[in-house]
Amino acid sequence: MQLSPLEPLGRHESDPRGSRDFASGNDSEIGESGALGDALLLESLMLNLEASLRVHARPHFFTWTQGLLQSLIKHEVLVCALRDGEPLSFRVDSFSTIALRSAVFGELFLRDACVVPGLVKAWEERRFRPVICDVCNGSPVAGGAFARELEGIGVTRLLAHGTHDAGGQVTSFFTFACQPGTAGPRQAYVAQLIAPLLYAAWVRAQIDGPVTASEKPVGASLLTPREQEILHWIHLGKSNFEIGSILTISPLTVKNHVQKILRKLKAVNRTQAIGKAMELRILSA
Repeated sequence: MQLSPLEPLGRHESDPRGSRDFASGNDSEIGESGALGDALLLESLMLNLEASLRVHARPHFFTWTQGLLQSLIKHEVLVCALRDGEPLSFRVDSFSTIALRSAVFGELFLRDACVVPGLVKAWEERRFRPVICDVCNGSPVAGGAFARELEGIGVTRLLAHGTHDAGGQVTSFFTFACQPGTAGPRQAYVAQLIAPLLYAAWVRAQIDGPVTASEKPVGASLLTPREQEILHWIHLGKSNFEIGSILTISPLTVKNHVQKILRKLKAVNRTQAIGKAMELRILSA
């Protein structure tokens, strides 16, 4: 059996309904997998709910989506689209910790004429339930620059879901680009649960006024010039070995610097350190 790009993972040719819907939260499959009975999942959902309420600026949104949210939906790139007036006119941004320039995904998401209309149409045809597809022939994004850019970093699976108003017009649309095989029924179900959180947090992140003198951070003074340099390369996705080669120092020296950076920023990992550095404006998003 071969699935079409937009066909639910749980669909079988013998299914008399012809379009069995995994994304709507198929009761039997979700129940058997223990989605709601899974204590770890429930704890993760609550932690993400709390984290989403602390988002009030773009750096906060980056820290949440590229950090804690990964425990619910593992992804390499997140493209966020907020409707800007006309039905298919969007304000778009993109986030990633593995791409050298994450903004390119948002730019191409809008530039490719087929991507936004294709994904939104598929979502609407599924009665506003999540869409899972591959960036291959037959999918709404196949053949375009957006698909090629994702394929270039080995990310070929998309999970797309959004929110809509009372008239059925899309208000926001979130596209998770994932490694092959990492987005399935469970992730689609979770996407439905967190879509309102993403929407509310992303709207708040748009209201990021100018920094006053009293609000200006002193984050740069926390790190030495060398630590800031290493943090820059971490932001670009470089490993300790790669950073050592670039700066002509040993990987062990890089590791020691990284540990100091984490300690000074009170971060538990590199992703959180990047997010905090953005909040402190040590790094620019």
